[in-house]
Amino acid sequence: MRRMAAVLGVILMAFASGCATRPYPVDMTAIADQPYAVGSGDRLRIIVFGQDSLSNSYSVDATGHISMPLIGLVQVNGMSTAAIQHVIEERLRGGYLREPRVSCEVEAYRPFFILGEVTTAGQYPYVNGMTVQTAVAIAGGFSPRASQSSAWLTRVIDGRQTVGEVAMNQPVQPGDTIQIRERFF
Repeated sequence: MRRMAAVLGVILMAFASGCATRPYPVDMTAIADQPYAVGSGDRLRIIVFGQDSLSNSYSVDATGHISMPLIGLVQVNGMSTAAIQHVIEERLRGGYLREPRVSCEVEAYRPFFILGEVTTAGQYPYVNGMTVQTAVAIAGGFSPRASQSSAWLTRVIDGRQTVGEVAMNQPVQPGDTIQIRERFF
């Protein structure tokens, strides 16, 4: 009888440990301070001062490039706007312009995605300052079965896809995928 109670106790402890909350991954919360990394689907506004024919809006294609007059394809995937400015200046300095000055800003961000227990799952335009909770509101709110305490966030960090459980006040970045899970009771 005691042996049966001990086995039952071990089984119950195993089930209870599976229900314990997981701490939020450090890499998901710490990356909020990093500069925005441009990616496929973004639209950049590039101004080359004194060169109206080079200043324009450029869309980042599926391979992470923009195509500019004179210098052709420029790889911008994963770069900050400051790094893009520097690369374009260097390319223009290589035989086209004497002292180019370039400004780069993100004109339109790529969309984010929200799946799971929300009213209308899908793809939505990114809004500056968005959190997971704001994204849920944009998707029409929680469904009746939704877990409202946390969400799963998928983000590409340094070229690798990272998935982690995050709080509802976690900042969302363009291109993120948010998964709202079903609650257990």
